Amino acid sequence: MDFTLTPKGPYSLVEQNRYFGGWAQLAENETPIVMAFPVEGWESSAAVEVAQDPGGQIRGTVHASSQGERAWRQALAVLSLDADGAGYPDVGKRDPVIGRLQRDHAFLRPVLFHSPYEAACSFVIGHRLRMVQGRAIRQRLAQTFGDAIDVDGKRYHAFPRPQRLVDIQEIAGLPAEKISRLHGIAQAALQGGLDRDALRALPLAEAYARVKTLRGVGDFFAAGIVLRGAGVVDALPNDEITLAGVQHFYNLAGPPTAGEFEAIAQAWRPYRMWCSVLVHASERRARDVRSSVPSPAVR
Repeated sequence: MDFTLTPKGPYSLVEQNRYFGGWAQLAENETPIVMAFPVEGWESSAAVEVAQDPGGQIRGTVHASSQGERAWRQALAVLSLDADGAGYPDVGKRDPVIGRLQRDHAFLRPVLFHSPYEAACSFVIGHRLRMVQGRAIRQRLAQTFGDAIDVDGKRYHAFPRPQRLVDIQEIAGLPAEKISRLHGIAQAALQGGLDRDALRALPLAEAYARVKTLRGVGDFFAAGIVLRGAGVVDALPNDEITLAGVQHFYNLAGPPTAGEFEAIAQAWRPYRMWCSVLVHASERRARDVRSSVPSPAVR
């Protein structure tokens, strides 16, 4: 099933994948990409092939799922293409710092988890593990218990649908407590408690409160599930790297207080989360550059 979309506002799929995605690619020219995931509603999984034409149009093909329209909308949400970004460049005109970062990063937008369900599972699995360990466990779960989808002769595995995850009793590398927490997440997903549209429709505090009813989910994970799983365009995170980026790029003496961050971010409305992610990504990139510069020799 094929789809097309003309992005509202500037958008580069190549840059999105370079900074955030890490998706599988069908060709060496960096597009198209392929993402595989359980489709919300949980009747099936899909592999969605996404490419961008030289003129900017987004083309997509949904493979394997009977929920083609829903799978396409979910893929667009992952790429922040379901939101109207036409006014995003205007933020850079109001705020020169954001304007420079937008130009340097091709008007980068957030890339989200495939769903709040997958976000919650990822946070619980990865808690107190190195990133590479958490990723390996999620990949094993997908390969062992997830739906397999073939695209142009290549096989892709989606993360297990919640009705499958809830029946898994042993997962190599995870203690029983984490498996119990994953079961609670799966049950919540099946009951509609992690629906992306429903979480987006709630006031932020209520959305946080809803996901914090999940066992093992505190303030930090709740923010990640809502902001990076459901995806909110106009909200402010409170993570260390974003605050450090604000300090760095706005030449502050120290990390901004909550009030200072709110004041700076007034100019970012209605794209405060997009700008926060832009600052976060830029700070990470700046740290990578700084760490790659050899220290002066000590004489």
